[in-house]
Amino acid sequence: MLIFVDCEAYGGSPVTGQLTEFGAVAYPSMETFHGAIVKSRPDPDNEAVPVPVERVDARRAKEVFEEFDAWLTQVAGRERPVFVSDNVAFDWQWINCGFHEYLGRNPFGHSGRRISDYYAGLVRDWSNTQKWKRLRVTRHDHNPVHDAIGNAEAFARLQKGERP
Repeated sequence: MLIFVDCEAYGGSPVTGQLTEFGAVAYPSMETFHGAIVKSRPDPDNEAVPVPVERVDARRAKEVFEEFDAWLTQVAGRERPVFVSDNVAFDWQWINCGFHEYLGRNPFGHSGRRISDYYAGLVRDWSNTQKWKRLRVTRHDHNPVHDAIGNAEAFARLQKGERP
């Protein structure tokens, strides 16, 4: 079961920053999950960076990861969930850290998949990693659920043979 994930966070890493929220989409069912850890607003200088408007509550973060784990179990059933992201190096670190901090394990295991690498392989051009984004239907607006949906939509179109 493929699970497309998008994270919004500030501070560069779980050691120096904070995950504010994330979205996930189960593929191919397109069921969604929204994990809101702390209220935030976009930074006026860079809308891709969230600015928290409240303090982080570790109890809330734990609840969010418990809810995400239950959602993964529900949508994946007996299949192992596979983490898929636009930028797996960024998104993976937040989800992996959150699961280990709050649950002591990560249901995704120890790896994830990057859509850009998949696309580069499909078109047999290692440097061609961004054109697939033109296949998104849902606008990329830094709402993590919308962004994860757009990535899953683009992937579905790639699976059907479309190439931008």
